[in-house]
Amino acid sequence: MPAYIHHHDDTEPAFVICPSCVGLPMFVRDVEPHWSMAKIEFTYECADCGAEVRRTIVKPDVRH
Repeated sequence: MPAYIHHHDDTEPAFVICPSCVGLPMFVRDVEPHWSMAKIEFTYECADCGAEVRRTIVKPDVRH
């Protein structure tokens, strides 16, 4: 496997459920990476009611 391929399994949550519709999955509307790439902010939106949810994912410390 090439060294430049990065797996991002730990950066994005599987899916977000709409708090208003209770059960409908939301889609990612916007992704805002922090300048240092230490955290990424995801903005989710419900296709049915238009509700918006923001989630911030923090990069875990990897120490060798």
